Amino acid sequence: MNREELNAVARFLVADGKGILAADESNGTANKRLKSVDVVETEENRREYRELLFRTKGLEQYISGVILYDETIWQKTADGEPLVKILQDKGIYPGIKVDTGAKDLALSPGEKVTEGLDGLRERLPEYRIMGARFAKWRAVITIGAGIPTDACINANAHSLARYAALCQEAGIVPIVEPETLMDGDHSLERCEAVTSRALKALFIALKDQKVALEGIVLKPNMVISGTGCAEQASVEDVANATLRCFRRHVPAAVPAIAFLSGGQSPKDATAHLSEMNKRGPLPWSLSFSYGRALQSDALQCWRGQKDKIEEAQETLLKRAQLCSAASLGEYSSYQG
Repeated sequence: MNREELNAVARFLVADGKGILAADESNGTANKRLKSVDVVETEENRREYRELLFRTKGLEQYISGVILYDETIWQKTADGEPLVKILQDKGIYPGIKVDTGAKDLALSPGEKVTEGLDGLRERLPEYRIMGARFAKWRAVITIGAGIPTDACINANAHSLARYAALCQEAGIVPIVEPETLMDGDHSLERCEAVTSRALKALFIALKDQKVALEGIVLKPNMVISGTGCAEQASVEDVANATLRCFRRHVPAAVPAIAFLSGGQSPKDATAHLSEMNKRGPLPWSLSFSYGRALQSDALQCWRGQKDKIEEAQETLLKRAQLCSAASLGEYSSYQG
């Protein structure tokens, strides 16, 4: 493990107003997105859509890394060019999702634990050869009646830490993603309490597994009200609660925090990030690692039509520009 190299990659991913495009949807999720815009769910159409994203002119001004799904990292264009090379030629780092999904946690109804550690040590060098400079593993924490339990929080923290250690051993920066879901009717205060528990357990586990904190990127949820909560927190309250929680539980040694959007609208995810960055200086760089919040408008524009590719790319670029402004604390809601 080369700590200086890992730290350099982690800092690159959130430097200079840039962030990460999450394009690592599983085939099932990608197919649902295609179906939502009346595009046939095939491997070729998944490839065509992702190629559209990656070929966007000027994307490298705002995007430093792209998280890929296993299918995508091996794919080539119709002309035989690897999709990974399109990113590399732009100076964008390819990354790879390595977990195999959240599965039911035994003896814990309603809770999940993420799997994928079996064989991961053998897979990581292959991904490194393919060009992956970083990886991602997502854990999901559900808020509900009597949950999350300590069993769920600790199981996911342990898996995240073991994954992170394996990545660093292989010279790959781990994106560590403990996501407290926004689904439910919970309050902002409940979300903060659960997020605090998850982060506390995570950093204990990372220490136990000897993970170098300066060589990770944390990809957490923001502290927000549940989607079904009658009282939705303001942008200012979200920023205050999130920063209060993170100052208490995220060590300053962590160089980069790239927030997930977690189902927020593009406008909300951008406004919340910008408001937090206006509260600086902060111990860590705050940026974005958005999937739907970056892609959704472009997908709706494209809808599988070749004559809409350029317009869809312009739409993606505009959203990336707004997210970049938010990572600098310079976004205003009137911008879109």
